[in-house]
Amino acid sequence: MSVYIPNILLAVPRNPITAVGLPIALGFLSGSPSSKVANSNWYHNLHAPPGQPPREVFPFAWSLLYLSMGYASHVAVKALDSSVVEGHRNALSTGLALYYAQLVELVAHQLRTLQTGLALVDSVLLTGTTWYMTKLLDRPTNGEASYYLFPYCAWLAYATYLNAGIWWLNRDGKVEK
Repeated sequence: MSVYIPNILLAVPRNPITAVGLPIALGFLSGSPSSKVANSNWYHNLHAPPGQPPREVFPFAWSLLYLSMGYASHVAVKALDSSVVEGHRNALSTGLALYYAQLVELVAHQLRTLQTGLALVDSVLLTGTTWYMTKLLDRPTNGEASYYLFPYCAWLAYATYLNAGIWWLNRDGKVEK
C-alpha cells in the first residue's frame, strides 16, 4: 500500500536547493524560541547529564543536520521518480511521508523546550520516526539516503539521552524560570 503525498510535497525536494532550504528555514524559525531559552536563567540552572556539550555547539550541529536531512529528501524523491519496483515506490513514498512527519515533530519539540517531559516524549517519537524513515529509504536509494540520515539519527539518539537526563535530574520542578 502506497502512501499518498501531495504533489507540492514532492516538488519541494525535487530541487536540491528547496530540499535543503525547507528544513533550514523550519529549523531557524523553530530554533529561535529555543535560543532564547538557552540564554535564560532557567536553562543555566538546569542539572545536566554527563556529556552535555556547550550550548554553542547546537546551532552548528543542527545546521549541518538540516542540510543533510534536506539532501536525503532530495535523494529519496529522485529515487521515487525513477523507481519502477512497486515495493520500492511504497517504501519511498512512506519514507517521504515520515520525512514530513518528523519535520513537524521536530518543530513541536523545539517549541516545547521548557516542558521537559513533553519534549522528551517528542524526542522519543522523533527519534523512532527518523530511524524507521531511514530504514525505509535505505534499500530503494542504495544506501545513499541513509548515508545522509545516519548522523541525524545518531544525533537524535544523543539528544534523547540529553533530554531524558535533563528531565530526570530536574523532575522535582525546583528550577527557576
